Amino acid sequence: MKELIIDNRRIGAEHAPYIIAEMSANHNGSIETAFKIIEMAKRCGADAVKMQSYTADTITLNSDKADFQIEGGLWDGQTLYELYQSAYTPWEWHKPLFEKARSLGITMFSSPFDTTAVDMLEDLNTPAYKIASFEAIDLPLIKYVAQTGKPLIISTGMANDIEIMEAIDAAKSGGCKQLAILHCVSGYPAPASDYNLRTIQDMQQRFGLLTGLSDHTLDNTTAIASVALGANIIEKHVTLDRDGGGPDDSFSLEELELKHLCEASRTCWESLGQVDYGRKSSEKGNAQFRRSLYFVKPLKAGDIITPDSVRSVRPGYGLPPKMYDQVIGKKVTQDVGFATAINLDILSN
Repeated sequence: MKELIIDNRRIGAEHAPYIIAEMSANHNGSIETAFKIIEMAKRCGADAVKMQSYTADTITLNSDKADFQIEGGLWDGQTLYELYQSAYTPWEWHKPLFEKARSLGITMFSSPFDTTAVDMLEDLNTPAYKIASFEAIDLPLIKYVAQTGKPLIISTGMANDIEIMEAIDAAKSGGCKQLAILHCVSGYPAPASDYNLRTIQDMQQRFGLLTGLSDHTLDNTTAIASVALGANIIEKHVTLDRDGGGPDDSFSLEELELKHLCEASRTCWESLGQVDYGRKSSEKGNAQFRRSLYFVKPLKAGDIITPDSVRSVRPGYGLPPKMYDQVIGKKVTQDVGFATAINLDILSN
């Protein structure tokens, strides 16, 4: 698969990386904050804002049994229901958020976590879907999303190669024609050393799909490095305030960091270019400063050129230094002075 198109934006090796600003729970229960995150993403140059579509009741069960208790990490001490009840994006917000994004000219789509979320997002005419890493093994959900015919991005955190292939097969069997996958480490935050970015190239070859990165490290280094390895899509959590106290704030990018990601990832992609050994446009003015052969003492017409009369120096208006041995022993056809460039028209056998 060479290219993906989301909301008229082409995604692939011939295009700058597609930057997804993941809002997640960083609205912290305020639709006004959600609006501001969309505005920030647009200012920074992101291609899309993504949210997550679930309720506590559609993603888990209201139980305090041990299975549903979170131990350790950012959300230690909460039940799953408590976490998702505080983190979800109310469904009645979706329409105004989509409208806000459209009014600003930035794409918005979402990760659905059950079929009712897919139905709701279809009513809003979402341009694409994202399957979250934790749902990559939910093959019935993937097939249901695929049946919409919309472009689909699947994040692969925690999934092994067999599970990734199963998710891809589910998407294709469901009718998905535009599919991409994201290399991901589902740690919050994740250390850069866990990312093993060379996996991106292996995924491209093994699965034959556009491949990107869902990055949960604390800065942009890993994301930008992934572009050099062929990542076509970069997803990063974003926030207005890393110290805002929300579930995902602490490992999210603030505005200046998101702006840097958008700019630096594009610069990295532009620098990849094509295989090209020719002289570049920025070098043309400096070619004169390369080394060449010059006379370092005056000679009379008919004199034989000896090693002590020639040197390789800058600038580059004379013969190239590789012709030194051919020049030595020849005669000059005219008088030459010190610091005269050596050219074939003043040499004879």
